[in-house]
Amino acid sequence: MSVTVYGLEQCDTCRKARNWLQRFDVAFTFVDYRAQPISPETLRAWAEQLGGFEHLINRASTTWRNLPIARKSPGSIPEWTLLLREHPALIKRPVLVTGDGVVSVGFTDKTWKLRFGVG
Repeated sequence: MSVTVYGLEQCDTCRKARNWLQRFDVAFTFVDYRAQPISPETLRAWAEQLGGFEHLINRASTTWRNLPIARKSPGSIPEWTLLLREHPALIKRPVLVTGDGVVSVGFTDKTWKLRFGVG
């Protein structure tokens, strides 16, 4: 199964997720979405699968807290994708995409063990 992990190189949670995959011998590709911005089409597909852009946003981030109020309520898909392309740190981390196209966000040992059937 192909596995792609999207995140930020210096993110501690992304580092933990990559270490977890290595520990369980899961081959993966890592994409730093600051260095390689995610296309609007991919962002829309992720949001659709997750139940909306709201589920893709890290509202606990400093980046979110520092946004002007008007930017925190995008009214359209193009506004959401523009916001995330301008501020990739707003995307929850990591984003995990498996070969079957299933997308998930975040990392915990328990959920990834269930997802990969290891234990």
